[in-house]
Amino acid sequence: MYRALTHDIEVTVEPYYLEDQSDPEDSRYVWGYRIVIANRSEQVVQLKSRYWKITDENGIVDEVRGPGVVGEQPVLRPGDTYEYSSGCPLDTPSGVMVGTYQMQTSDGAFFDVEIPAFSLDLPGIARTLN
Repeated sequence: MYRALTHDIEVTVEPYYLEDQSDPEDSRYVWGYRIVIANRSEQVVQLKSRYWKITDENGIVDEVRGPGVVGEQPVLRPGDTYEYSSGCPLDTPSGVMVGTYQMQTSDGAFFDVEIPAFSLDLPGIARTLN
């Protein structure tokens, strides 16, 4: 489990390998990840957009930007949590994802929230910290 806390918004990530969607013979490795966003602040916030930096084990970087997450732009009141699951395919058996969410407060101010870096590793292989 990976965690980050930015401006009293906590992001927790739990990645997992999707063996049934992967095909190592064809260099296709797929991971799912479950994210929980918890509003620990005293203000209402809305998740407006996301940014991902995905790096495979060969150092190939893919950047993804877009509105909301899984087609939604959730509003979180103080104490609320929002949970979603998504996935990421890679051409290599390991990689790293990191990113940010852009949030907006009810008074119109924008700020970024860190998504902690998390490792995508094929089960059973030794992990290497870079």
